[in-house]
Order: sequence, then structure tokens, then C-alpha cells
Amino acid sequence: MDDQPEPASPAETVAIDPAVPPSGSGCVECESTGGWWFHLRRCAACGHVGCCDSSPGQHATVHAAITGHPIVRSFEPGESWFWDYSRDRFHAGGPELAEPHAHPLDQPAPGPEGRVPSDWQTRLH
Repeated sequence: MDDQPEPASPAETVAIDPAVPPSGSGCVECESTGGWWFHLRRCAACGHVGCCDSSPGQHATVHAAITGHPIVRSFEPGESWFWDYSRDRFHAGGPELAEPHAHPLDQPAPGPEGRVPSDWQTRLH
């Protein structure tokens, strides 16, 4: 993995809108279906919050595939890295996005509280 972000390509510049806030504090699809997530990712283009690839629903990746929005940022407290699905590439940093930068500190991971099964570790991808 690269430790330093590469300069943004024209495609990445279009794929990132720093002014768009996140869609909420949890995975949009998991919230609508009563599901749960391990970690959260935020679309850098539209703010959609989806669950990570270790989560049962893998909704961040699904969102990227459906919309063509290739770049996500971690939506976990203390993390500021980006992932580019189109290049299968990690970036340690990138442009500052609209706040909030992570889900609330009192929201557990996995989450949300009350919906995570007791055997959650066996359900991760």
C-alpha cells in the first residue's frame, strides 16, 4: 500500500466533492433493512455512507459499482484514508471533506447498538 497519496487524476477530481456532507451516521442500506455493519465508508462524490467489505452487506462497494463513484473515505473515528475502487488503490490521505468526518464516537463498531448478533465475528467476510 502507498503511504503517500498520489496527485489526483482528472477522474478522481470529478469523483470527489468536498462540499457534500455524509448521508447519515450509519450505512444507508443497513439502516433501511434493519441490518448491521462492521465499519463504515463514505462516498467521496455524493456522501453516501455504506458498510465496508468485511460487513455482511458490503454496501459501500455495491454503491460504487452501481453509481460509478469510485472513491470512498473511511467513516471511522481517527481514520482519514481513501480507497479508489477503480484502481484498487489505498491513499493515506486526500482532500478535506465536509463534516462530520466519522460516525459519532458513542456509536459502536460493529454497529448499530442492539442489532449486532452475538456471533458477529463469524459473519464477517
